[in-house]
Amino acid sequence: MMDVLLPEGWKKGKGYSHGMAETIEPGDKLITLGGLIGWNGQEEFESDDFIEQCRQTLENVVTVLAQAGAEPSDVMSMTWYITDKEECLARQKELGAAYRATMGDHFPAMAMVEVKALMEDRAKVEIETRAVVKNER
Repeated sequence: MMDVLLPEGWKKGKGYSHGMAETIEPGDKLITLGGLIGWNGQEEFESDDFIEQCRQTLENVVTVLAQAGAEPSDVMSMTWYITDKEECLARQKELGAAYRATMGDHFPAMAMVEVKALMEDRAKVEIETRAVVKNER
């Protein structure tokens, strides 16, 4: 059975789901999060700063994961889409601090791709995430 993941108080995505969870074994779940961006649950940007948008995006990842009973340590892979490679490289230390503050010391397989633009004009980062929750919990 597949479940749509929509955190309480969040706006429903227009034409997409924030995340989906599928039971793959008794009690085990495969979780796929759509490309989450650096706005809040009401689809409002609180900052145009790259690091702040990354932090908010990661907080959004954690919030949607929690809807499926998952946590950051369950993440298997992340694909990051960023609009400015140079800014990302110049601010790696800040980005690492924001990542660890949100995701802890769990470092899944990751890819980062610079793109010309994202669908939301103000967005500077978008992250797709995959996680697995084992039934040992």
